Amino acid sequence: MSRSYKRLFSLASLGAPVGVFASESEGVAPSAAKLIDLGHGWAITNSMVTGWTVSALLVAFVLWLVGKPKILPTKGQAVVESLIEGLRGLFEPIVGKKAFPMSFPLLVTFFVFILFHNWMGLFPGVGTMGWGQGEHWWSLEHIDTPLIRPHNSDFNSTIALALVSFGGWAIIIFRIAGPRLILWDLFGNKAEKSETPGWLYPILSIVFLLVGFIEVFSILIRPFTLSVRLFGNIFGGENLLHGTGFFFVFYFMELLVGLIQALVFTLLTSVYIGLICNHGDGHDDENADAAESPH
Repeated sequence: MSRSYKRLFSLASLGAPVGVFASESEGVAPSAAKLIDLGHGWAITNSMVTGWTVSALLVAFVLWLVGKPKILPTKGQAVVESLIEGLRGLFEPIVGKKAFPMSFPLLVTFFVFILFHNWMGLFPGVGTMGWGQGEHWWSLEHIDTPLIRPHNSDFNSTIALALVSFGGWAIIIFRIAGPRLILWDLFGNKAEKSETPGWLYPILSIVFLLVGFIEVFSILIRPFTLSVRLFGNIFGGENLLHGTGFFFVFYFMELLVGLIQALVFTLLTSVYIGLICNHGDGHDDENADAAESPH
């Protein structure tokens, strides 16, 4: 009769095949495993520990890569500056020049953070090492508590990212555009009064008002849609890899999916900012030109 083991297997076995640790067909649990139960509904989960560890390593790597910034950049500094310049060229036309200084640090952080956490699930041992049951500790038949779980394959983690995105969006648009422009953008009549028949203009005002309420509803569900999209793709990719024994074709496909999802999340955040702040630049320029023109 086989014995049950409730222990953590050796770190030296990280390079062994996935099948050594657990059955690939089991897939990934929908919820993160609790490593430390703090009581009263609070716990430290494996996805939280993975998120903290990867974030600390990422910060340390960037600091080491850049070193002390110099006028004549080192190779590491040149790599980071090239990445930043590329992202600047991507995001600045979307969010607008006025919102760019406030939004760019947030967008770059989102992209790098999500990208590396998406790729975290591709490392050996992720989801296949932990506490479990089996005849031998090096060949567990079932993993009850995985030690490592990708941060973005936990729905709580993607909700947190989406709420940070929503909060950052709200702060930026109120600082850059202001309440008046926001209300006009949501409920105002966008038709040109001089080019619209008098009888039609009030009807369009009602239409834009109703559309504004629909837009408010779509804004309120943005955190949910952002979090579900990211979680669904990363969680589904994790199950695909485990179910196929980390088949190399799907492995490289998940590399592409991780990059695309990081871009999608960051681009959508920038688009949400630009929808209000970017065309606000045009309105400000028009008002400035009107004020300077002779009457």
